[in-house]
Amino acid sequence: MINNTLYDLAIIGAGPAGMSAAICASEHGLKVALLDEQANFGGQIYKKLYQPSLKDESILGPDYYQGRVLIHQVQKSKIDCFFEASVWQVTYPEKSDSTLEINLSIKQQGQQLKARKLLIAAGAQERPTPFPGWTLPGVMTCGAAQILLKTSAMTPASPLVIAGSGPLLLLIAAQLHRAGVNISGLLDTRPKGRYVEALPHLAAALNNLPLLAKGLALMAEIKKANIPIYKNVTELTALANPSEHLEQVSFKTGNQHQEITCRTLLTHQGVVPNVQLTRALKLDHVWHQNQTCWHPVKDEWGQSSHPDIYIAGDASGITGAKGAAHTGRIAALKITQSLAKISSYQLAKLAQVPTKKLAKETCIRPFLDKLYYPAQTFLTPEDDTLVCRCEEVSAKDIRHMVKQGCTGPNQTKAFSRVGMGPCQGRLCGLTVSNIIAEESRLTPDEVGYYQIRNPIKPVNLSELIDLAK
Repeated sequence: MINNTLYDLAIIGAGPAGMSAAICASEHGLKVALLDEQANFGGQIYKKLYQPSLKDESILGPDYYQGRVLIHQVQKSKIDCFFEASVWQVTYPEKSDSTLEINLSIKQQGQQLKARKLLIAAGAQERPTPFPGWTLPGVMTCGAAQILLKTSAMTPASPLVIAGSGPLLLLIAAQLHRAGVNISGLLDTRPKGRYVEALPHLAAALNNLPLLAKGLALMAEIKKANIPIYKNVTELTALANPSEHLEQVSFKTGNQHQEITCRTLLTHQGVVPNVQLTRALKLDHVWHQNQTCWHPVKDEWGQSSHPDIYIAGDASGITGAKGAAHTGRIAALKITQSLAKISSYQLAKLAQVPTKKLAKETCIRPFLDKLYYPAQTFLTPEDDTLVCRCEEVSAKDIRHMVKQGCTGPNQTKAFSRVGMGPCQGRLCGLTVSNIIAEESRLTPDEVGYYQIRNPIKPVNLSELIDLAK
């Protein structure tokens, strides 16, 4: 039982950022609690790396297995780790330097942990990409396919088609090909002109040549595999057979309509920060135009709009695994200094190396953001596209609400229950805000986002009773 245990620092998320922060904080004498919903270390990036399912390491590639170093370090540290731990509420007094209370469930048992400081390293989620047929059985995200590979050494049914844009699209295509999957087509949904738009940022991106080289190597590998590539794809549609299962993918390239028969369609339009918890905590957020999503407001140390709450990794803005690790260490150093374990001079000195490495990792982001900026049809889909699959609300329904005078996402809940299903808006929130913004001729920042209420995860009544014992 961990009820009422007081920690110097509680970290939510045991991915690259969370593990790096935990190691750093522990090294400087902080009592640290590391929480994660999974059964062990790794997060989504290094998922099940502690016990890999794949024997052939060439399938996932060396970047995945680099996470072993972090996992080994955190295992040797004096850190209290709690796995299969689902955090559903964090509360804090209004004044700073007071104890934060973290309510969570571990194996369906409600518990409470107390901490002086909190670091949120909840990672990212794949951007919601509604299009006609996206809810059909057989349609899944690239991230889901990668989870199958990492956790079970399984691959989706083939023949298979991959559609969308973003670095992960290339990576999963290469990984599945190495695993022997028949890929019938790679559909690049980027509109014409993305390379031209990204070109002004190329000079800065050249400061991270190794990452650029990896991207070029993946493209070369896909071409060598003779996987058909279709560029400037529009009108993407998943078509069902009589049993309502995916049968074909329909799309348009140029003026030509095409169809590909397949059993699985993998889609991807980049990743966005997981802001469910930071929203529930009512922390400040800002719209990031280039990444077309909200970022929690934070300073260079990861400190949020609440002085005792910090954010690191992709939860604070997309940086990638290596960048996430550096943000975790930087935040941990600042937290350590705020708890008087090191001086301001020591903080500045110790932060120099991770800050320099973070700058190298993030210099490529403006180039990638422009190069893989999603096509507008995925941000504001056509009328007949289902937006909220939980409550079966379409894009047309959202537009009709705007015409009736609805000015924000929270009003749409009252109009239609959109965003009030099991996913609590995770899969429709961005799309709803984008549609309202487009129809109202406002920016998404002006329109706003759902008001996220606690608990942010489903909780049994027995788990609430546990806290009262």
